[in-house]
Amino acid sequence: MSRFSPSPAAGTVLTPDLCVVGAGAAGLTAAAGAAAFGASVVLVERGAMGGDCLNYGCVPSKALLAAAAAAQGAREAGRFGVSAGEPAVDFAAVRAHVRGAIEAIEPADSQARFEGLGVTVIRTQARFVSADALLAGTTTIRARRFVLATGSRPRIPDLPGLDTVPYLTNETVFDLAELPRHLVILGGGPVGAELAQAFRRLGSAVTLIARNRCLPREDADLAAIVRAALVREGVILREGAEAVRVEATPGGVHLHLGDGSAVEGSHLLLAAGREVRAGDLGLEVAGIAHNADGIRVDASLRTANRRVYAVGDAAAGMPRFTHAAGHMGGLVLRPILFRLPARMRPGAIPRATYTDPPLGQVGLTEAEARARGLDHRVIAVPFTESDRAWTQARTDGLAKFVVGRRGRLLGVGITGLHADEATGLFALALSRRMGLRDLSGFVAPYPTIAEIGRRAASAYFRPYAARRLVRATVSFLRRFG
Repeated sequence: MSRFSPSPAAGTVLTPDLCVVGAGAAGLTAAAGAAAFGASVVLVERGAMGGDCLNYGCVPSKALLAAAAAAQGAREAGRFGVSAGEPAVDFAAVRAHVRGAIEAIEPADSQARFEGLGVTVIRTQARFVSADALLAGTTTIRARRFVLATGSRPRIPDLPGLDTVPYLTNETVFDLAELPRHLVILGGGPVGAELAQAFRRLGSAVTLIARNRCLPREDADLAAIVRAALVREGVILREGAEAVRVEATPGGVHLHLGDGSAVEGSHLLLAAGREVRAGDLGLEVAGIAHNADGIRVDASLRTANRRVYAVGDAAAGMPRFTHAAGHMGGLVLRPILFRLPARMRPGAIPRATYTDPPLGQVGLTEAEARARGLDHRVIAVPFTESDRAWTQARTDGLAKFVVGRRGRLLGVGITGLHADEATGLFALALSRRMGLRDLSGFVAPYPTIAEIGRRAASAYFRPYAARRLVRATVSFLRRFG
């Protein structure tokens, strides 16, 4: 247990082994891990415990997507010989399902749980007052080490007229009491794509406006499959379009685009990226370098102040995913508690977009490998070669394996049935520096999407079987019975 009281008196000075600022995935991982090893820990959080993922991100969005998938399943049941018809959507019940998912997970991230682990939890704003001291409310914290896990928030674009209209972000969209009549989404990244499909499936008209193409970071071939699914289901995509002005209308909003056209909707959702929460931490006082991308860190996640580490979305140049944040929160405990080296490997962190079909990626895309001038091959396996995809009537998928010398995996991208789950397998292979030779020996239960890795390996090695020397060797050995 911590040697500190869970509720420090005003004016208290605490001297823990570790002070963590931010109670999202990264901060909670660091705090719980340090406490488990017997370190004294103070956790400071001014907002909701659990951070963005639990309250406004991964958990509510995936719960909403699950409800939307149920509605779409009813619509598409006819392809299996089952009659269901157009589903009746009770949006209040959908919202209750989303809220229930949050409440079910909430206890694991709660203040009570962490105080039970021996962590001192202080619910207030924190800021540095010197290079080795942090002020949290009226409590001064002089920790041996600090971990900044302050996360990020929705970026609000500089759009003329935006201050005159109501708008939604991922922090408010899950509080809607009624289903939007026509939801206009500004931003074609994963958040925009996921929520566009979810609300369309639940019954809203949806227009998605993307400055570039939909899912611009992802492999173009894979993103095209997701794009086709959105369009097929009725999402109106305006790609290569830029919003230049917005104004209120009696029924909602009127969005003017750069090409002179306009879009009207009942609700406007901003999904135009994220920005780091770090401006009010007093970083300059502590000698911590930062910029618009976040707090500058080295490969061990240490800042310019040797006492301070930054993890999760707060760390500049690092992947902004919940699983990456949790990984970083655990990684920094190596140098903090054990004086062991630690090195963050951003390229080994997978990502997934949970549309239907989902899209997963780990390592380099084909375009990234080409841009780096790497010697590589691309093995593309369509889902028409997956028996599981045929049984589910879901052959609208593709896996692309970017392979370097001697069959080493440089990256894997996959979209299609269960692609999000299969990405985990390929992330493990990439993190262990495996190649297609390893995947060729992997035995997956039949039929599963994971088998597609073996199919890629077979395609890669098939030309070797046709070589004259290999065939001559087989012919020679045949003579010995």
